[in-house]
Amino acid sequence: MPELPEVETVRAGLASKLVGKTIDHVLVRRTDLRIPIPAGFAERLGGRRLATMTRRGKYMLWNFDNGLVLLCHLGMSGQMILGSGTLQPPEKHDHVRLAFTSGVWVTFRDPRRFGLMDLTTLDEAPHHPLLGAMGPEPLSNAFNGPVLAAALAGRGSTIKAALLDQKIVAGIGNIYASEALYRAGISPRRKAGSVGPVRAERLVAAIVATLNDAIAAGGSSLKDYVQATGDLGYFQHQFAVYGRQGEACPHCDPNSTCRVRHITQSGRSTYYCPTRQR
Repeated sequence: MPELPEVETVRAGLASKLVGKTIDHVLVRRTDLRIPIPAGFAERLGGRRLATMTRRGKYMLWNFDNGLVLLCHLGMSGQMILGSGTLQPPEKHDHVRLAFTSGVWVTFRDPRRFGLMDLTTLDEAPHHPLLGAMGPEPLSNAFNGPVLAAALAGRGSTIKAALLDQKIVAGIGNIYASEALYRAGISPRRKAGSVGPVRAERLVAAIVATLNDAIAAGGSSLKDYVQATGDLGYFQHQFAVYGRQGEACPHCDPNSTCRVRHITQSGRSTYYCPTRQR
């Protein structure tokens, strides 16, 4: 599933081409996504000018000139594909296409249909059922060591599981939780409630650095993810531990027998260095 860096990369790519542009028409080919596309979807978006594009966690928010907000999630395999000029015939898994008067168009392609598109308003969006309970944005001033330490206090789950809880911090998924814990030197097996203020400060710094590095690299392309231009992301080439089971830890003594380990936590793969992470 695309995580915060991938969604932010897609958002920025779309915004650079679409903000300030007006929708000419909307084609809806399939309404049964993760949640049904709302009635009147195409009619409500037609003729509207896109004022800004923002992000909340793993969701994109397209904010229009009349206060209407298009809420998007890429799901497991969703892609936003930009095009221009002559409209091409839709492909099998192209579910929604938004065509703009400028001649640019964007297609939402999602083979597994775990993504979604919903309509809300600027006033209602912060309280939307999908957004209202989210924790702080990790790249905002609202996320810091004391905030994270307070959110983790008394929790019996592992720290890895806690980082995947969108109520603790928004936008982090399996890849970046593993990579951030590695940078912070914290074992994914550690109980969240035992992290404490010092480790929380270290972990916040590691999360911020990991996410910023991933955004700078255009995200991570492992399976379906591509940028809005169709280009791949490159952060997968910088992974320290994710997907590197059995390989040498990049920061341990090269002459040691230390190897990256793989475990399953709550049905998800976790990668870590048993020597570096405590």
